[in-house]
Amino acid sequence: MPNPTLTPSLSRTAELCTLLTAVGLALLALGCQRDQVAHYRVPREAPNAPSNPRPVMPPQPMGDRTGGPSDMPAPPTPSGKAALKWSLPKGWTSAPGDGMRFATFKAPIEGKLEATVVVLPGPAGGELANVNRWRGQISLPPLDEPGLAKARAAMKTKAGPLNVYDFSSEGKTKSRMVAGYISTPDGNTWFLKMTGDAGPVAKAKPDFMHILESLHLD
Repeated sequence: MPNPTLTPSLSRTAELCTLLTAVGLALLALGCQRDQVAHYRVPREAPNAPSNPRPVMPPQPMGDRTGGPSDMPAPPTPSGKAALKWSLPKGWTSAPGDGMRFATFKAPIEGKLEATVVVLPGPAGGELANVNRWRGQISLPPLDEPGLAKARAAMKTKAGPLNVYDFSSEGKTKSRMVAGYISTPDGNTWFLKMTGDAGPVAKAKPDFMHILESLHLD
């Protein structure tokens, strides 16, 4: 005959086994979920968008019409005994310059022609370098020191000794340049230059030479 005292124990044991089995399955399912790979959507960055855009810098000034570098010091503003003076021929006018220009002359002659006065502090690079820069402006090759001496014409003025140069280009369209180079006692260097087409420059040269001869200090 069955033992009635064992039946409740077997029933509780079966319930416990069922409970443990259910708990185990739940833990197993939870572990599987943790092992799954998660996927996320990340917004794509806009193409060609700089992460740290650089500020726009203002354009740097170019060199003056004399052909000097942009970092050249500002020209002096001579006054008193440091100021170079001149007399203008009939019909010529003078206007204040800008940048490195001290003054600009206007001749009563038709055609391509420009006459300017430039003043720079100190030796301004030296006479040979400046003369070769002028020659380059009308497509002429540079000179050496002996060639510079041959091209130079000396002139005495009340402002001091003045060196004069007269160059003409070699080509179909001929250009011509007449320039005076003088250093004043205060250490500044002055350039009086007339350039343009060969015809107008030839007509204006006598008057320009009169300007060079009239140079004096205030």
